[in-house]
Amino acid sequence: MDSALPSYQGHRYPVEVIAHCVWLSFRFPLSFREAGELMLQRGVVVSHETVRRWCATFGQVYANGLRRRHARPGDPWHLDEVFVKINGELKYLWRAVDQDGTVLDILLQSRRDTAAARRFFRRLLKRTGAVPRVVVTDKLRSYGAAHREVMPSVEHRAHQGLNNRAENSHQPTRQRERAMKGFRSVGGAQRFLSAFSGISPHFRPRRHLMTATDHRAEMTVRFTIWDQITGAAGRPAEA
Repeated sequence: MDSALPSYQGHRYPVEVIAHCVWLSFRFPLSFREAGELMLQRGVVVSHETVRRWCATFGQVYANGLRRRHARPGDPWHLDEVFVKINGELKYLWRAVDQDGTVLDILLQSRRDTAAARRFFRRLLKRTGAVPRVVVTDKLRSYGAAHREVMPSVEHRAHQGLNNRAENSHQPTRQRERAMKGFRSVGGAQRFLSAFSGISPHFRPRRHLMTATDHRAEMTVRFTIWDQITGAAGRPAEA
């Protein structure tokens, strides 16, 4: 048994139910009530508040488990930032992905200036434990200033058309933001999006590059990994 498995002590529902509810909530644009309704259809009575607590408690734990299974990130890093409205205030969601679209990190900040870019660069280096060969950004000048200070030996390419990888990575977040009718707090948005960026892409292989048979095989592997990191592997389903 993996020593990094989450602890379910004190939870009366089996791990299969908890993991399935968390999967529903992060994989599909569902409200907690809708996730509870889907569970009811399967004969499991669970309140929307319980689903919300499970997502808050285990979402990041599961995301961390999936990230530990990832190969070392690629050396081209694509960075981008988009605005997010939280309680009527504009915030900026900074995101970094590698050449395969794997999310390296996200960070919500109030500004998009040099200090914010510098903070994100330093956080990226610390969390990944790696240094990229090249950093690709749009033409925001803050990137250039922060790059020269934090990682001057790394090549920096600033071009709007080169950064589609990072820009496309924002799309699932926008979809979820609409489904949730916005975020209520910066802390809540950061926690949710951090877990979301680790879980959702795991179940979104590059479908357009696969045959139907290959896609089913790939998804089978990914569901197996999910069962392993949640602790549901080898247990009979109770849901």
